[in-house]
Amino acid sequence: MDHTVMKLHRLCLMVCIVAFTSSWTNASQSGGPPIVVNTWAFQAATREAWRTLLKGGSSLDAVEDGCSRCEDLQCDGTVGYGGSPDENGETTLDALIMYGPNRNVGAVAQLRRVKYAMRVARKVLDHTSHTLLVGDLATEFAKAMGFQEADLSTNKSRTIYEKWKNASCQPNYWTDVIPDPKSSCGPYKPTQDVPLRLRWKNMDSVHSSQRRSIPVVSRWNHDTIGMIVIDGHGIISGGTSTNGMCHKIPGRVGDSPIPGAGAYVDQDVGGATATGDGDVMMRFLPSYQAVEFMRQGLQPAEACRQAIRRISRAIPTFQGGLVCVNVHGTVAAACHGLSFFPYSTISGQTNGAVLIQNVTCEQDTVLEMQNN
Repeated sequence: MDHTVMKLHRLCLMVCIVAFTSSWTNASQSGGPPIVVNTWAFQAATREAWRTLLKGGSSLDAVEDGCSRCEDLQCDGTVGYGGSPDENGETTLDALIMYGPNRNVGAVAQLRRVKYAMRVARKVLDHTSHTLLVGDLATEFAKAMGFQEADLSTNKSRTIYEKWKNASCQPNYWTDVIPDPKSSCGPYKPTQDVPLRLRWKNMDSVHSSQRRSIPVVSRWNHDTIGMIVIDGHGIISGGTSTNGMCHKIPGRVGDSPIPGAGAYVDQDVGGATATGDGDVMMRFLPSYQAVEFMRQGLQPAEACRQAIRRISRAIPTFQGGLVCVNVHGTVAAACHGLSFFPYSTISGQTNGAVLIQNVTCEQDTVLEMQNN
């Protein structure tokens, strides 16, 4: 009797395994290969998202888990708690998560005293009809959803802040103020001797001059993890998480939590996610623009290239990168102003290993990888 039961259990297990494998394979063939793509060489985040897919999680679950992993690890000090203190020495967080089939979005910006920005953004998506919650009231929402308040500063972030203060608050992001922001910590007042119209007329030259005192954008001093996932059913989702620009003016929000700027996904087309100078990128909505270029028939490589060029033609000092993926699993990236831009990919085609690709950031340099 026991032997018969054991044989039945083995038979059932074999049937279940075959059924799961068949379902995964059929979904892959109909909806494109399951794939995880994210900015920079944040391999732990890529693997975490892939593990979620292997356990049967959705693309939304994978984006949430992958970006949250980066928050836990404080990826390069630019994601999660303990990095990028603002002018008051405080770390605040931004995050976005987006679902391709209905284009629904949940996002938080300037989230204070709560470590898990991506998971709070998921709660905004799942439990409200809003898109974006900000500041202290986003913190109150997080507490209502069961999150605990915590100090987001660390010894490292406090040291970064103190060194910045001792260096006359250099660099900073003030323009057309007195005292001179290039040698003073303020407090600042607007200048009165330059007419507003003239300041706007000369904005390009002021912008370029000011940026010479600002660190070059890189994974080490200013970054976002942006992630696009297509699951075994062909459903696409995307998301971002960051602690923003180091030494930013308190209250500043960049591109990461803005739909179409930090990330954008469309079930009919594909998705894109951006990283770099968020104050510039949010004016051009490059993620949305790249998806629209793909909708018009461009392959991801050309879509990325054209979206980046729209920015660099207007602002030659722009620094940033963009990753694009279509619903068939074709991935490409383009960048401008950086020395190079890495992105990470994992799929069935990589045999479950993270593949890191590097794009050299010349004007026309785009690297494309076919995953089908």
